Amino acid sequence: MIRLIGIDVDGTLVGSSGSVNPSVWAAAERARAAGIHLALCSGRPAFGISTEFASKLDPAGWHVFQNGASIVDFRTGSSRSTALPPGTVDLLVSVARRTQAILELYSDREYASESPSEWARQHAALLGVPFEIRRFESLPGPIVRGQWLLPKGEADAFMSQSHSGLELATSTSPLMPDTAFVGITAAGVSKGSAMQTIAAQYGVDMRDVMYVGDADNDLSALKVAGHPIAMANASPAALRAASRTVGHVDEGGLAQALEMAIASARR
Repeated sequence: MIRLIGIDVDGTLVGSSGSVNPSVWAAAERARAAGIHLALCSGRPAFGISTEFASKLDPAGWHVFQNGASIVDFRTGSSRSTALPPGTVDLLVSVARRTQAILELYSDREYASESPSEWARQHAALLGVPFEIRRFESLPGPIVRGQWLLPKGEADAFMSQSHSGLELATSTSPLMPDTAFVGITAAGVSKGSAMQTIAAQYGVDMRDVMYVGDADNDLSALKVAGHPIAMANASPAALRAASRTVGHVDEGGLAQALEMAIASARR
């Protein structure tokens, strides 16, 4: 019986229009009524529109942000955060300033980017926050995640480099189709580790966890969930990691996964 569902945002919950298919919210309501816990599990931060999505899934539940670096209890507002290792932030800032690559640094509740680029502006709009050029040093700690915004064709080469002591995960958004997001967290911090933490909080065995995703940053969660589900629009790696595939995000494929979980609860 499925008792907990982890739900990715971009490409899973949110489609190319930037909105959520109405069938998904209706299915989510039925899932909650069936006693199933719903947890947002996103690379996005715990502010902006992602918190609205999480609250709509479960206003008093546990939710995952920052690729697992922030695990937030919406009932109490408390957060379980894992900071980047010492020296990592300074190195990232140095590289960004030298190369003019687009870097974003995140704490639990704020972020900073020094880039004036159109991509940085578009990403602020995607997050649902005002665009602001902000010095990295102005961001209060702890810094839990860094993120590079790269041309989609450059992500594989970047990921192939050595990044000792760090966890890297790539993701995409249908709203910024030419952009690859490379999230950087401390080693061992991932969506998979976060889903295990939430399952323990709810007293749910991982065999009774469904995870629904579409991108490479979902792989760690897909691999530990007893019911790994990929969207039809998922990356090749995510499709391989899944036991089943549902419809495209723009066609409300997530609702199909939720209905599968509801059916399991009725058995």
